Amino acid sequence: MAEPINFNKARKAKLRSDKEKRATENRIKFGRTKAEKQLDKAKTDKLNKHIDDHELDP
Repeated sequence: MAEPINFNKARKAKLRSDKEKRATENRIKFGRTKAEKQLDKAKTDKLNKHIDDHELDP
């Protein structure tokens, strides 16, 4: 005879695994460290300053 299962526990376990999967996807999609964000901002600022310095005055 098969082992009886508790549907509440099975449902909650599925919800937990789905939530963890979504969290993992979001970490990959949105997760950047503070250092990475600062480095990106510094590079962007330097590039914008370089472009502004080479702008011709009207």
